[in-house]
Amino acid sequence: WGQRSTDIARAFDRVEVLPRIRPEHPQEAAAISALLRLAFGGPDEARLVEMLRDQDDLTLSFVAEAGGSIIGHVALSPLQADGPALALAPVAVHPAAQGRGIGDALVRAALDAVPGHTVVVLGDPAYYSRFGFQPADLASPYAGPHLMALGPALPKDSAITHAPAFAAL
Repeated sequence: WGQRSTDIARAFDRVEVLPRIRPEHPQEAAAISALLRLAFGGPDEARLVEMLRDQDDLTLSFVAEAGGSIIGHVALSPLQADGPALALAPVAVHPAAQGRGIGDALVRAALDAVPGHTVVVLGDPAYYSRFGFQPADLASPYAGPHLMALGPALPKDSAITHAPAFAAL
């Protein structure tokens, strides 16, 4: 066999696995929770997504999957507002995969999936401004410089209310 197999070529090239963004599958809830705990260094964001899912307030849940592993996640949940609006939170990428554009791709995929909606985020202005988010003058317990919105403008000082899971944390 050894003499007859000398023409078998072996490829030892390293192949880069590209992540794929897609909706979560129901059986991936535990993997998403584990990712969120790891990415944020604690249980709060995992509990938030679990409560949103349990209360039927998880409007959109996308994962970034590479090689069969969940390496990123983004969620959108409903907002009570003067117009169609959603909250973007949380966005997470596995620490070993951060800095490779996966978070950006997740945010863009979430935004592309909800045209015509205002999307509100509570986050770092330096990060979220790259997507077009602007400071939002909205009545919210989260009002301040980190509350930003993108999409059709909600009336200035209008009230927004996040899903009940946010207040439970």
